Amino acid sequence: MQQTKKLELWVGSFILAGVAALLVLVFKVADVQNLGGAESYNLKAQFDNIGGLKVRSPIKVGGVTVGKISDITLDTETYVPVVTLAIEKKYGYFPETSSAAILTSGLLGEQYLGIEPGFVDEDIDMLGNGDFIEDTRSALVLEDMIGQVLYSIGGDSE
Repeated sequence: MQQTKKLELWVGSFILAGVAALLVLVFKVADVQNLGGAESYNLKAQFDNIGGLKVRSPIKVGGVTVGKISDITLDTETYVPVVTLAIEKKYGYFPETSSAAILTSGLLGEQYLGIEPGFVDEDIDMLGNGDFIEDTRSALVLEDMIGQVLYSIGGDSE
């Protein structure tokens, strides 16, 4: 009888360890970093083409993740994508001369939004909650670049 209880205890603890490992794996795959969520403020930016940018894509400054994309919508008047950026307040505010570009990590990696902080002057204001980043560069679409190269090669032969 004692041996059976000991075996049941070992099997139960093994199952609990397996469930815990499965939960850790699920949180890693879902890229859940902080459940509470840090305090953040929102900026907006308009791009001609967002490529493969998605909600929850990282926002980086010099390789450091400072926030995530919180929303992507289409402006119904101009038909231009509008991206909402959730920047964590602990990284501070950016000058209004800052620029945003959609970049790719590696040759065919995931796309993220990179912010290049602008210069600070006494006449330059800082971007606040809900402000737009005016200077933006759209995503480079590989198919468009290949098409341009093929078109330019075809044009040279005439």
